[in-house]
Amino acid sequence: MEYRRLGRTDLKVSTVGVGTWQFGGEWGRDFNQDEVNAILDTAKDVGINLIDTAECYGDHLSEKFIGQYLKDSNRDDWILATKFGHQFHNHFERTDYFDAKSVLNQLDQSLQALSTDYVDLYQFHSGSDEVFRNDELWTTLDKQRQAGKIRHLGISIGSNENIFQVDLASEYQADVIQVVYNRLETQPEAKVFPSCIEQDLGVLARVPLASGYLSGKYKANATFNEQDVRSRHEAENRKRILHNVEDIKKQEVPTGMDMAQWALAWCLKHPAVTTVIPGCKNPEQVISNAKAASLDLGTGEHRQLLK
Repeated sequence: MEYRRLGRTDLKVSTVGVGTWQFGGEWGRDFNQDEVNAILDTAKDVGINLIDTAECYGDHLSEKFIGQYLKDSNRDDWILATKFGHQFHNHFERTDYFDAKSVLNQLDQSLQALSTDYVDLYQFHSGSDEVFRNDELWTTLDKQRQAGKIRHLGISIGSNENIFQVDLASEYQADVIQVVYNRLETQPEAKVFPSCIEQDLGVLARVPLASGYLSGKYKANATFNEQDVRSRHEAENRKRILHNVEDIKKQEVPTGMDMAQWALAWCLKHPAVTTVIPGCKNPEQVISNAKAASLDLGTGEHRQLLK
């Protein structure tokens, strides 16, 4: 595994992390504690130290799975990132909350669910510019940072082109930006990434496999069950995306190279990107994702890296 400094923080994060939206039950299946334990055990074995979650991946469900795991693990081995701003009600049904009092309550609920006294990264989660520009909110969060409940603040922008929130990161003492970035969605390269580099912000690239489409295992006529968020994607758009993926696989991915590993390594080539946080449904996917950290896209071979 390879490690990079997370922006101007003192955190050294693995270049491949674990995204955990799937633990909340909106990616086609439900998980149990044993399955989550196996995934996180494998992640630790391959050198991954970053877990990204959110309060609305289920009603703190993803956080609870992680917290139960941490009861029998060394908390110091992990960099925990979670988010605030949404209340889960049912699958794909949430309401927003960004007022300071509600966020403070949700932070305490997240800490309880995660079985920890602090989170390493607490992220504003896909809110509008209107609710973002709230001095009371950021003052409250800064006080929690001073109290030790939060080590660093971050902004998970909802739009790939939201330069407004990115440009204000330093003013609000946020050290990290999370953004959708993958071979199909390259918009952050235009404005967001230059601003991140200028401010020395860490960048977490979410959806690096484009909701799994860049794994290369789906045909253009693929369908998904109603519990899978991808079933909500417009059918013709999904078909177009998968046709694009087929073209990319033929034209850009070296023969014999695993496309998912290639797609993750492609993201990591950009100098602004600190780490990718793909989801994973089993230990085998964790192992495969981790190999992207050492993949040389020029040769298609894996470099020997030291932990």
